[in-house]
Amino acid sequence: QVQLVESGGGLVQSGGSLRLSCIVSGRIFSINTMGWYRQVPGKERELVASITSGGTPNYADSVKGRFTITRDNAKVTVYLQMNSLKPEDTAVYSCQADMSVTIPRIFRAYWGQGTQVTVSS
Repeated sequence: QVQLVESGGGLVQSGGSLRLSCIVSGRIFSINTMGWYRQVPGKERELVASITSGGTPNYADSVKGRFTITRDNAKVTVYLQMNSLKPEDTAVYSCQADMSVTIPRIFRAYWGQGTQVTVSS
């Protein structure tokens, strides 16, 4: 069974930093893009950052220059380094990966359970 498990969330003061990790486990044949999304109650989930299998990142405008997404393909892990955090960054952060668990390869999105990030002012 494939699992994505996030860690690293918590409470931090405005201007502080956190590093989120998402480890993928299970029988996986191929992983394409991995990403981090966030959601606050009453709002739609939004893409924070994504990274291709080749390492090309993409960021939401609201986090450019503050967040950095990286991945370690050998460890099947994606990270999100969050600096200069603001209260408006408060949300549940979930990792997502486009993966194939079958041969022939059929890709679909898999999600983690989410981790809470709270930034106090």
